[in-house]
Amino acid sequence: MGYLRRKADEFLCRWKEQEDRLPLIIQGARQVGKTETIRKFAAEHYDHVVEINFVTDPKYKSIIDNGFAADNIIKSISLVDPEKEMVPGNTLIFFDEIQAFPEIATSLKFFKEDGQYDVICSGSLLGIQYQHIASISVGYKEDYKMYSMDFEEFLWAKGYGEEQMDSILAHMLSGEPFSELEYSIYSGLFLEFCVLGGMPNIVSRYIQQNNFQGSLQLQRQLLVDYESDVRKYAEGLDQAKIINVYRSIPAQLARENKKFQYNKVSKGGRSKEYMGCIDWLQDAGLINVCHCMSFPELPIRGNTDDSKFKVYFSDTGLLVASLDDEAQEDLRANKNLGVYKGALYENFAAEALVKQGYELCYYKKENATLEEDFFIRSRNELIPVEIKGNTNKSKSLNQLISGKQYEDISHGIKFTTGNIGHSEPLYTFPYFCLFLLKRFMKEQTFFA
Repeated sequence: MGYLRRKADEFLCRWKEQEDRLPLIIQGARQVGKTETIRKFAAEHYDHVVEINFVTDPKYKSIIDNGFAADNIIKSISLVDPEKEMVPGNTLIFFDEIQAFPEIATSLKFFKEDGQYDVICSGSLLGIQYQHIASISVGYKEDYKMYSMDFEEFLWAKGYGEEQMDSILAHMLSGEPFSELEYSIYSGLFLEFCVLGGMPNIVSRYIQQNNFQGSLQLQRQLLVDYESDVRKYAEGLDQAKIINVYRSIPAQLARENKKFQYNKVSKGGRSKEYMGCIDWLQDAGLINVCHCMSFPELPIRGNTDDSKFKVYFSDTGLLVASLDDEAQEDLRANKNLGVYKGALYENFAAEALVKQGYELCYYKKENATLEEDFFIRSRNELIPVEIKGNTNKSKSLNQLISGKQYEDISHGIKFTTGNIGHSEPLYTFPYFCLFLLKRFMKEQTFFA
């Protein structure tokens, strides 16, 4: 199968159109499609492309021996490989896997000042590796975070286009339920995506074969690779503790109370023993962290209790792959989410919100009489977002909307396994609509 269209394609084109563009750093977890996306863009927009991979070609680490000036680096690259052709004004220099050589980021300031070459850097674990750089060209670079494929990109890969996306959004805006055929097809595709996740290689193989064969092995190998990265790059921290925290996430999410608890990582475990582990995993792009609000009111930022949080896998397919073997057959053969339904839907919702640029936060009252999964905001409102594994009524959501003490809340949004239902002030959507939430918020006038 050929190249799978990505949202990063459009971003790269916009970047190229800027006359005063900065050197670009694209970061994201392993296997989310960074290198393939950059290569395709480079081939379509430049006559000359120089690609340097600091993992497979460590000899290029010597290119800064004579300093960080652009002309010195260009000369050094030519010295290492005279075949690399660099024409000023029509060459892209692509530094890949820069987590293995983060010092190269210091050169971006000098490439910007020189102005003769476009530069894109890419790598995983960059949030962590930046700590090793004395100067990372602040003000002379642009950063872009790339994730695994979202549900819209998955639909593109399956052959669906803008017409279908616009149709789904139109249903959301009008409140008109989906037809039985529409609901059945999109729900089925959504379950496929939940099981597969958004890693491009896994999605591509699935579409080629039209079955799940081999997907679990690829996902589990990726989990092994992530743990290998921990052992390679987690300096100054207990690597075993980071791995144990990561491995505990499925069990934490399977519980009714999904708040992350260190005593579930190890018996008697406390936060001070695991200091830095959550931050490391988040910086590496392996998890999404959802903080508990002190009280459901605006502003969201700064209104959280850092000691209370939930942790989700950054790709729901990898959460699925980490489940026990008994669950795999049911998930892949029958597309039945079984006892893990609540955890998987909530993880998918967290993933979809992050990929749309939302910060994750939830609320749980001390006496546990009120709990809400997520919150987003419009200009003037705080909007609770509930994730239901069924179509039952939402006691907490209704309480937040109607309660006089929650002055910033006037509307609520619920995602369920059912069809669309608008009953002011509550808006109900099927899960497969989640990827369009930000566009819905932008176009629905009362949320302006």
